[in-house]
Amino acid sequence: MSDYISPQELEQMVIDAIKTVYDPEIPVNIYDLGLIYDISVTAANEVVVLMTLTTPNCPEAGSLPAEVQERIREIEDVTDAKVLLTFDPPWDRSMMSEVALFELGFM
Repeated sequence: MSDYISPQELEQMVIDAIKTVYDPEIPVNIYDLGLIYDISVTAANEVVVLMTLTTPNCPEAGSLPAEVQERIREIEDVTDAKVLLTFDPPWDRSMMSEVALFELGFM
């Protein structure tokens, strides 16, 4: 583990790691797609992520959350990671970042 890292710094590292995960059907990372609803970092550097998928019937339902969890666990300062999947509220295009909207030609 490195020297003291603030929860905010660790959260940014988590976001950067999540941005390396892509929905295989959409050429945009899942963070900019708006699939990440919440990131919590505990005092013990445990990370809990609340995420969704573009649709409950998404064929990646089993693999995307596991991939996110693995990427987060690869961060040196993270002691543990858990990804929780929800469909409330349901995902829609309004949750996408401007980057994602531009990438997909919606802007």
